[in-house]
Amino acid sequence: MRESYPFELIALQYEYDALEPCIDEETLHYHHDRHLQTYVDNLNKTLKDYPKLHCMNLPTLLVNIYSLPDEIQTAVKNNGGGVFNHNLYFSILRSPREDNRPSGELADSINAKFGSFEGFKKALSSAAVGQFGSGYGWLVTDRHGKVSVMSAPNQNTPLGRETMPLIPLDVWEHAYYLQYKNKRGEYTENFFKLINWEQVEKLYKNRENFFK
Repeated sequence: MRESYPFELIALQYEYDALEPCIDEETLHYHHDRHLQTYVDNLNKTLKDYPKLHCMNLPTLLVNIYSLPDEIQTAVKNNGGGVFNHNLYFSILRSPREDNRPSGELADSINAKFGSFEGFKKALSSAAVGQFGSGYGWLVTDRHGKVSVMSAPNQNTPLGRETMPLIPLDVWEHAYYLQYKNKRGEYTENFFKLINWEQVEKLYKNRENFFK
């Protein structure tokens, strides 16, 4: 899979019904195949006439957004952020588990920061549900392995803030509205059943390479 222009839609690593009943097949289909594809297409369209940027991977483009030509900064930020955030979101999901929680080093860091796994759930839920309009609640880590929760509007990312993104809790309406309507909190509660903690743990342990 290409990591630079022209960017491609990354296929899901599970079936469209794999996240049911927490996220239904129709919602996942539209979210991935329609919304994410649109971000990919618009990002490629934006970069098409800027060959000097074609060798840059997506994180590099986003971290250096203000060094890009003025006329494409907003489009790269919005569409590039949409691609980055959605790729991470879909990559850390799996079929639902009722007692779904982290273990190992990541669990220790979460407990140290939030007091307990329940404390973490409350913090991330509050960040996501309380995000005005569209955006994300995020679990991030610094280079030393200290985790924290933040929120960000639209398709903004935590990149370039000395933080590594681990979990994006997507609260754009297209992530849940077909199934949950205006019940953002119910969607958020069910999201925790879907987190692939083994995958998130791999990201967490690989943070040294991320911060190079």
